[in-house]
Amino acid sequence: MPQLTDEAVTDGPGGDRPEPERAGTWMTPQAYGASRAGFWAAAVVLVTDTHGRVLVQSVDYRADRLLPGGAVDAGEAPSAAAAREMREELGVDGHYPRGLAVDWIPADTPGIPPEMRFPGEILHVYDGGTWTPERIDAVRLPAQEITGIDFAEPADLPALMDAGDARRTLSALRARINGTGTALLEDGRPTAPTALDRLGVLRSRRTPQHGAWHPGPVPAHLPVRDRSGWLFAPDGRVLLLIARATGAAHLPPPTAGAVSGAIPLGYRYGARAAHARTAARLTALPPAADPAYARLLATPEQVRELSDWGPAGHHELAAVHAARGHLALPAPARTPPTELPAEGTRW
Repeated sequence: MPQLTDEAVTDGPGGDRPEPERAGTWMTPQAYGASRAGFWAAAVVLVTDTHGRVLVQSVDYRADRLLPGGAVDAGEAPSAAAAREMREELGVDGHYPRGLAVDWIPADTPGIPPEMRFPGEILHVYDGGTWTPERIDAVRLPAQEITGIDFAEPADLPALMDAGDARRTLSALRARINGTGTALLEDGRPTAPTALDRLGVLRSRRTPQHGAWHPGPVPAHLPVRDRSGWLFAPDGRVLLLIARATGAAHLPPPTAGAVSGAIPLGYRYGARAAHARTAARLTALPPAADPAYARLLATPEQVRELSDWGPAGHHELAAVHAARGHLALPAPARTPPTELPAEGTRW
């Protein structure tokens, strides 16, 4: 930042001779102010339901969907603008202190009318949390502007929203899952992409598994559709597979690595077949046999947030943590999922 002076100083303190020329860059406040870039500011709020779907609203002035929010008024803090917009648009009082992303939107963004003289925008995305059905029922729409709300599967956002809005929303959702603070975006793209960003997680529809959760082994009379494992690393995180072509997240098969202490965790039953789950401690991971999949370590909560397990998801998650305790493993801190090396590893 240049140093500021009210006037160009030409005389010394006694007024009888000029001071030596100052080193560096000196500007008047007027010149410095004129040199600064001007941007609009806006704030939106990302809300999900218990299925992990994103709240989007329909408005009467454009065809695509939007996150709730809007312009920051002169002299208004972005978080205050987020709370005000939620109250005005959805009739919901709240406080949104946690930022998920800050996005720089360039002035030459396509689709903006030239007569608007759009100077670019700094847009803040705040975390509105996960809403229960009761809280959703409490939404009250205004008489105009907002014509409806829906909860959309994350993979459907690019078809429902403007391209930049969809990129920003998915980046913010991944930042929430990563759990390490506010992501910095440029035109919706993270400046420091995480593994979830690089692999494009949530760009394809999640496979729903909404069957009821049953603890213990699968009864002998039930057909088993597939078997998967909650395979724990020593830090309490679990192995997760991401399809590189689609970004889809999957629990691995129980045979994905060398394990110890395996126990039948439980199963989901739906469409007349069982989806069986095993829990075990990972002792080694062989070299990657299928380059189509990335292997990540993630917390059990992150696995659930990347999956569509319906209301019974919290029952399975409780069983997973009980198994972790049985295996004498620590509760993992939420950190961004990390990709494991293709050559494998041993613990």
